[in-house]
Amino acid sequence: MKALTLYQYKLLSDHEQYDLLFTQGDFLDMIIAGNSRFAVYALFKFFVEIEYNNRENKIIGLKSFVTGEIMDKYTDLNI
Repeated sequence: MKALTLYQYKLLSDHEQYDLLFTQGDFLDMIIAGNSRFAVYALFKFFVEIEYNNRENKIIGLKSFVTGEIMDKYTDLNI
């Protein structure tokens, strides 16, 4: 598949977003917070964060972004 912009990606159905992420995305990092695990992936020229609930044993959310507060939690920078 050709590279998509963030906005083109967001126009896809949830199923298409997950499929594209798990087949073409590159896993970068994971954080555990309470009953949730957050994993961030690089996909084309943007990032996607998946929230996985440990207690319910399922994915409960997906957020796509270029930069900002979501990405900041995966760095060791305390600015």
